[in-house]
Amino acid sequence: MNLPRAAAVAGLVVLAVAPRARAQSWTSAPGWTAGATCYEVFVRSFYDSDGDGVGDFNGLTSKLDYINDGNPSSHTSLGASCIWLMPIMPSPSYHGYDITDYYGINPQFGTMADFQRFLAEAHRRGIRVLIDMVLNHSSSRHPYFQAALHDTTSPYRAWYRFSPTSLGPGPWGGPAWRRSPVRDEYYYGAFSPGMPDLNYDTPAVREEAMKIADFWLRMGVDGFRLDAVPYLVEQGACLQNCPGTHLFLHQYGAHIDSVEQGVYTVGEVWGPVDTLLPYYPDQLTSYFCFECAFALDSAVGRGTAGGMLAPYLNVQRAVPAYRYAPILDNHDQPRVMSVLRGDPARARLAATLLLTLPGLPFVYYGEEIGMIGDKPDPRLRTPMQWTAGHAAGFTTGTPWETLQPDTASVNVAAETGDAGSLLNLYRRLIHFRLRNDALASGALVPLAANDSAVVAYLRRSVGGHAVLVVANLGGAPVGAVSVTAGAGTLPAGTYATHNLLGGAHGASLVAAADGGVRYLVRALAPREARVLDLTRH
Repeated sequence: MNLPRAAAVAGLVVLAVAPRARAQSWTSAPGWTAGATCYEVFVRSFYDSDGDGVGDFNGLTSKLDYINDGNPSSHTSLGASCIWLMPIMPSPSYHGYDITDYYGINPQFGTMADFQRFLAEAHRRGIRVLIDMVLNHSSSRHPYFQAALHDTTSPYRAWYRFSPTSLGPGPWGGPAWRRSPVRDEYYYGAFSPGMPDLNYDTPAVREEAMKIADFWLRMGVDGFRLDAVPYLVEQGACLQNCPGTHLFLHQYGAHIDSVEQGVYTVGEVWGPVDTLLPYYPDQLTSYFCFECAFALDSAVGRGTAGGMLAPYLNVQRAVPAYRYAPILDNHDQPRVMSVLRGDPARARLAATLLLTLPGLPFVYYGEEIGMIGDKPDPRLRTPMQWTAGHAAGFTTGTPWETLQPDTASVNVAAETGDAGSLLNLYRRLIHFRLRNDALASGALVPLAANDSAVVAYLRRSVGGHAVLVVANLGGAPVGAVSVTAGAGTLPAGTYATHNLLGGAHGASLVAAADGGVRYLVRALAPREARVLDLTRH
């Protein structure tokens, strides 16, 4: 397609953008995001269809019913509304974050036809597909970088940053200027020598980023997860979160909207919510809320509620829920079950909180069965554990990475048959989130509890429907817990409480004439959560 004309803004070359497409994307949520949960998949580790030990698209397609079978009342499907695929393009590395061809499929995962068949089957089940887009850097083996490295007159020389000397440390204080293997010079690669940063001061690089997005949208993907976005543009001593990065992301988002409205983009910006907020309102659709993850994991780990809701409330004040993405872990972090020291009760609690709090949550594959994993990185990304059999049912051959030692007990087959398993809890919560308007889109209203181990909050929809969540994060039982909130919390009246997680329903809740709430929970077992749907008499 024809790209917009170039214009100079604030000393940077950016593409002129038409504002017409922005209003739809930022004032109303795409319909599929209401109550949605997304599922992160590492294709290499999900399911191997041909016995070579590496997961592939045909294997992923065969397992789509596990993720979402298209039946809203399914008891065997997670019910995830979208899938985020870690890098699927050709790369010399197992992880895929150093790309050699932005228009291809990693041949270890199959062919473009295999990918398109996967897309069609995902869409048939109502699953949106987001693919990882790595725009900060290419592989050092990319033909463009090789041309720039070997030929100082190549037009691709300006696609990267070269210097006769090292210009100092990178954004984290370590080395970033890498010695060239060809001549006496350096190139900038913040992440590693094998990942030279692309130079977004060069108009052709920006235009290429747009063309790559156009190509994958034509292939049928529904959006992108953008890797490492704070590092896209360097400006003098500024190496992260620079003004030029915000300008480019505005341009990128506007371009995508002009091609196809409703495309969902989610960016990786590590840091507290205050670091995240400058990336709104008019850049990507959403960003991962890492501070939300750290606050939740930390609260569950230490057994006290203090500070857990603060980042959620901070981001809720700034943007709609579909525009931020909470997690418990991902492919770069120790798995939550390892963070919580292998404690199934803590893992159940963390899952319940994640899936009853606002935002558009992402679940990392295997998190739902309690897979473990700690650094180094390959151990965070081990093959999915399907059965207790050979290679945990992942492959008939030898898996690309040694599996975790607990596959005999921690696997999909074993947990599917256990009504009280972590997997079945995830299934119930994800489906509840889709069906219950308060959990799907309700505001977060914090409640005060008279015990530091207890966190309590309401999710309250625009129509007044509410769900009350009360959880004991501690390792000891608590009794006679009083939770309160001030005037205007709920319409006055008496509410029946229905326990969505099963078991005894709670006592009725009474909202005073001014809408204030005081509710007494008689007892909570260690690490017990109650999710109470409120019905006003």
